[in-house]
Amino acid sequence: MNVSDILYKKLKIKTDESCPPTEEMLAVITHWMHNAGKASASPYGEKCRKYLQTILCASDPSLDKKDITLKSIKEQGLFQDAVNVPFPSPERSRFTFIDLFAGMGGFRLAMQKHGGRCVFSSEWNAYAQKTYFANFGEVPFGDITDERIKAYIPDNFDVLCAGFPCQPFSIAGISKKNSLGRAHGFLDKTQGTLFFDVAEIIRRKRPKAFYLENVKNLQSHDKGRTFHVISNTLQELGYNIHYQIMDGKYYVPQHRERIMIIGFRNDLYQGKETFTFPAKEDPHLKIRNILDPNIDAKYTLTDKLWLYLQNYAKKHQANGNGFGYGLTNLDGISRTLSARYYKDGSEILIPQGEGKNPRRLSPRECARLMGYSDQYIINAVSEVQAYHQCGNSVIVPLITAVAGNLVKSMLNDECK
Repeated sequence: MNVSDILYKKLKIKTDESCPPTEEMLAVITHWMHNAGKASASPYGEKCRKYLQTILCASDPSLDKKDITLKSIKEQGLFQDAVNVPFPSPERSRFTFIDLFAGMGGFRLAMQKHGGRCVFSSEWNAYAQKTYFANFGEVPFGDITDERIKAYIPDNFDVLCAGFPCQPFSIAGISKKNSLGRAHGFLDKTQGTLFFDVAEIIRRKRPKAFYLENVKNLQSHDKGRTFHVISNTLQELGYNIHYQIMDGKYYVPQHRERIMIIGFRNDLYQGKETFTFPAKEDPHLKIRNILDPNIDAKYTLTDKLWLYLQNYAKKHQANGNGFGYGLTNLDGISRTLSARYYKDGSEILIPQGEGKNPRRLSPRECARLMGYSDQYIINAVSEVQAYHQCGNSVIVPLITAVAGNLVKSMLNDECK
């Protein structure tokens, strides 16, 4: 039996308060599988056997619950798709981390690159959970605001990673919410307050360090008051923070500015950690280097859509603003890839020569633009969902570079 079979086919399992939804059951099982034999498995082991019995007996009623044990699942080779994955945890880990608002797993790739072992992941979007599972063999837990989910987070992990939702603080997100008459920032009841869930986990678990990422506008939102609240909260929790706005264009051919916030526990490092952000280099990156030479014709814009985008741009230019499509210079870098890219591809259009309409990037090209290798599985979900996930992702090589400096400081500077 495979985890993916259960995720996609949804075995008919009756759930109640003592037996949570299938996704949570699979999260417990796959987290146990990746932490078995280690202290970080303790939050999962007790419930794992019960959930295994529930799932396996639902698929085969002839099974005897007594024969289903944590040991037997390994002996029988069950759920091997949770083990045979492109990006497994390092065999020998140097530190542990948790991955909140995990998305496609950009933070996980970065931390694993430096020898980190993930002991807990969470992501509420069901499609992103499938992509994450396909690449890491782990089903992330869901809503991190739920106390039942928080209870699974192990003690004594080293680093908390969180690219917490940016829509309440981004320029695009604020414009949309204003047009709908909705609040933004910390007044956004569904997303803006998620920072405080992160802060509460930091307070309870006291990791050695954390790595938070968000949009550039976080620093200036509400005349700086939002960032003042965030930075003060983190400092009051006993952490010395470092922050900097960094542009992804130094790592991939895409202009994408994000704020990086790094924190170290004061009682361990006394504010004397040697952390610095990576130096900027002139990479001379070109978008043509991430393009496929033979691309399916379906990515070329239809005459109707191309005419619409041109007329839309003319309309806004006449009104004195710069809204419109972005025809990319193949020897330069692109605009920022957004989560809405699947709709028309307007912010990053690839020219195809005279007499031919431009095209949008394919999902694989979008993944490359975010720094994901071609070994990364992008087609575990539909193309629409893949586009959406790429637009919401972090730039992997940028996160990896910052993470490298964080890990070096954390491991070398403790208790100096």
